[in-house]
Amino acid sequence: MSPGSTVLFGAFPSELRFSRTEKRLLSDFARDLSRAVTAGRPFDCLITGDAELHRLNRTFLGNDYPTDVLSFPNGEALGEIAISAERAAAQAHSFGHSVLDEIRILMLHGLLHLSGMDHEKDRGEMARAEAHWRGKFGLPQTLIARPVA
Repeated sequence: MSPGSTVLFGAFPSELRFSRTEKRLLSDFARDLSRAVTAGRPFDCLITGDAELHRLNRTFLGNDYPTDVLSFPNGEALGEIAISAERAAAQAHSFGHSVLDEIRILMLHGLLHLSGMDHEKDRGEMARAEAHWRGKFGLPQTLIARPVA
C-alpha cells in the first residue's frame, strides 16, 4: 500500500470474520483506490462493528445510532474511514452482492468524502464521481445509487 495507508480490522461478530485472502483483497483495493482516486495520498480504514460505529457517530457527530461508514479528514494524509462490517453485510444482502463488494463501495464512498466531496451539498458531483469509480473498479451499482445527471 501507499506509505501510511492501512486497513485495520476491529471487533465485529465472528460470523463476519474475514479470511487472509479477503483481508489481502481489501488491502490491495485500498492501495489501488488511493492510487487512482487521490494520486496515492494515504488514508487509513478501520473495518469494525456496529458498536464502534455507533460510538464514533455519537462522539464526533452527535448521532446516537450506528451507521455504515464515517470519514474523518486529516489534512496531508487525507484521514481515516471507519466501516461497519455488520451494516455492510446487511446492505450487501439487500442489494444482492457480496460483503466484500459492499465494503469496497463504502471505502470508495468514504474516500470521496475525505477528498472533500459532500453528496448533501454538491448537486450530484459526488454521485457522478462515485458512479465513475464504481465502473472503473467493476463495483456493482445499488438500488439507492443516485441517478447521474
